[in-house]
Amino acid sequence: MARDGWYFCLKHQQVEPAAGCRAADRLGPYPDRATAEHALELAKERTEAADEADRRWAEED
Repeated sequence: MARDGWYFCLKHQQVEPAAGCRAADRLGPYPDRATAEHALELAKERTEAADEADRRWAEED
């Protein structure tokens, strides 16, 4: 792992180390470069899972 992890820059659409763009423009940190390369897919999967959990929770009421 890079000293402070790897990030995916939303502005430049590329992976970068901790000494990159400002935090508001990126996702991470990720444990390695390969994981950071899939940041958008991971974010989509996590969002879909959270949305599904919210739907299930709302249906319990």
